[in-house]
Amino acid sequence: MSLLSLLQLSDPALPIGGYAHSGGLETYVQAGIVRDRASAEELVRGILRTSVRYTDAALMALAYKATMLADTAGLMELDRLCEAVKLPREIREASRKLGGRLMKIFERHVKEAGLRHYSVVFGYCAASLGVGLPEALTGYYYNVAAGMVTNCVKLIPMGQQDGQVVLFSLQPLITELVEEGLAPDREMIGMSCTGLDIRCMQHEQLYSRLYMS
Repeated sequence: MSLLSLLQLSDPALPIGGYAHSGGLETYVQAGIVRDRASAEELVRGILRTSVRYTDAALMALAYKATMLADTAGLMELDRLCEAVKLPREIREASRKLGGRLMKIFERHVKEAGLRHYSVVFGYCAASLGVGLPEALTGYYYNVAAGMVTNCVKLIPMGQQDGQVVLFSLQPLITELVEEGLAPDREMIGMSCTGLDIRCMQHEQLYSRLYMS
């Protein structure tokens, strides 16, 4: 049962609006920095190793642990921390929108916790649904990676087969990041990924765009 819950929770096709956000990727493509399979894979790896590892995945794991301890105050503090470390406005708003829609989908199965941000809600739902932490982290990383690869396929464009090649190549990295992420260092949350933040901010001013972020 927990496996089925995880599959639903981490499904990139979950109707929470993730397809409308590129997380700054659209800016990289318009700037010609990401233009083929090799550059797409390099960017996705970099984002997973830095921004996701030290911010969203860490917050997700800490939210999971707070939920298991019934630490409501700790969960709310993590939600506020997530708000604070997301500097680009579009990324901050996207996190809130995705989190609210994710909570709405699972509201019949988990208690309303007043949480807003996607990574914190994901951790809360995973723990509430009986999913193990290693599995929850694996699902979270896969969800992020699959979303970015799907956007690469649409934007560069590159073939669907190329996208699957990239996803296969990311499996060892995701396994490594999951092992490292079981005990996240709270002091490292929000460690600067300046280049990505700048591209996300630049996205707000793009003349034409397909994505909301």
